[in-house]
This record gives sequence, C-alpha cells and structure tokens, in this order.
Amino acid sequence: MIETSSLSPKKDYFAPMHTAEHILNQTMVRVFGCARSKTNHIEKNKSKCDYFLPAGPSEEQMHEVERLVNEVIASRAPVRAEVLARAEAEKRVDLSSLPPEAGDQVRLVYIGAYDVCPCIGKHVENTAEIGRFKIISYDYADGRLRVRFKLEN
Repeated sequence: MIETSSLSPKKDYFAPMHTAEHILNQTMVRVFGCARSKTNHIEKNKSKCDYFLPAGPSEEQMHEVERLVNEVIASRAPVRAEVLARAEAEKRVDLSSLPPEAGDQVRLVYIGAYDVCPCIGKHVENTAEIGRFKIISYDYADGRLRVRFKLEN
C-alpha cells in the first residue's frame, strides 16, 4: 500500500480492487468519452461502477475495455500519491466533485502516466500486484451502464 504523504489513506478499500477501479475509470473515459464513475461499490470479491452513456456499449467494446484494463495492469506501472495545495491540484485535475470541506490539501493518486485523480483510498504500489481484471457482467438502462467486475490471480 502506498503512503507517500502526510495525508494517509482514509478509506479502507481492498487496495488491488480500488486501484483496478481507477484504471477502469480512466479506460472508460478514453473509450467512451464519459465521466469517471461517481457511483460505485468497491469490495474485495467483486465490485461495480456506474457510467452514464448516450447509448449502450457493444459486446466488442466491453471486451476492449477489459483488454485495455489488463494491458495497463500488465505494464507494471508504479502507483504513487502526492499531496498538493488545492489550488495547485486544480491545475492538474478536475476537483468539481470534491466538497469545499475536503480542505486545502488534496491527495492525488497517479497510476504511471495512465491516470491521475484525487483519492483518499488505499492503493497498491505497482499495478503488477492487482491480478487479472475480469468483467463479470454489465447492463445498460436509461443512460446508465453498470459494470460488475472481479480480480483473478
């Protein structure tokens, strides 16, 4: 688990799954041009994330998402955290989802050069620690895509 700052992780997520969620979020942004998941449930055995899309994805697109996530995991990317003043962090990432009471210090988590976002959770030190990412199922209704996934060794 990474802890490279005075702001240590506050959420007790299972670090490999939580790091995989970050990679999935960035992959969804890149593949579909959507926003990161704002609604999710991250657990050790299986997790889910919701994304809002104008149309449902094809099976081929979802296979591509799974392939891309696993490609990032296999790249052995380092994962690190950095604490910045909120004003400096705003120059690097979108902080619109952070409430003002989050404070003047923001913890950014970097997954190699692939992803950076504000986060208070636990993460692995290297993507090689995650395992294989597997989409269990997904469904699309009323503009919401729910992706359920797990990690395999």
